[in-house]
Amino acid sequence: MDLPIKLISTDFDGTLFAEFENPPIPAELVELIGQLQDQGAKWVINTGRDLSSLLESLGRAGIGIEPDYLVLVEREIHWNQHSRYFGLQEWNAACSRVHAELFARIRGDLSRLAEWINTRFDAQIFEDSYSPLCLVAGNNADMDAIHQYLEDYCRQIPLLTVVRNDIYARFSHVAFNKGSALAEVTRRLGLCSAEVFAIGDHLNDLPMLSRAYAQCLAAPANAVPRVQAAVRRQAGYISRAAHGSGVAEAMKYYLAAGSS
Repeated sequence: MDLPIKLISTDFDGTLFAEFENPPIPAELVELIGQLQDQGAKWVINTGRDLSSLLESLGRAGIGIEPDYLVLVEREIHWNQHSRYFGLQEWNAACSRVHAELFARIRGDLSRLAEWINTRFDAQIFEDSYSPLCLVAGNNADMDAIHQYLEDYCRQIPLLTVVRNDIYARFSHVAFNKGSALAEVTRRLGLCSAEVFAIGDHLNDLPMLSRAYAQCLAAPANAVPRVQAAVRRQAGYISRAAHGSGVAEAMKYYLAAGSS
């Protein structure tokens, strides 16, 4: 296979998928990814969603193609076998173990962190199976302040980080993110970063928007300023179009550049 892109890594919400557009994933992009898959390229959706939420939205979109891999909750890897997704056991088990060890160390601080947030902001704070502290802020300004506070806390705790997308945030281990998961998929496919395309729109995409993991970097027009700046700084491509149309535009740019 002589393709400039052999692995396509797309964020989901706000990048590949626009909830309130019809269709939420443009037909042009579906056709382009499908053509590349037919030629041997692989596609991974690299998302903060869990499996059921992602598959529900993909099903409603009715796109007729399937990702070869999924990176879920920014860290777990699943692969497609006959339209069923199976967890990559070795990676996912290590991911679960190190997160459990890390979160056990901060358990005693959680009530203090929640109290600081609740006394200043109207935010929903909860625990799920992926993080002992998850939150949804009322708006981006509030989340900016909360994010800064949690980042300051993380500097005191080795290996702890905050993963944020818009008004949503949770704790995570620094070694497991969209970038390191993409690197593992790339390694398992026997590829290198020069053969990888990655595109995203928000802060949780920054770990994969690195030339260490993908030489073909891009952001759609709707990407937040920090993401656009990071892509520009690495000589990546900023699409003129938003969401899925921006993904298609960026992929065409790299495909044309690679074939010239």
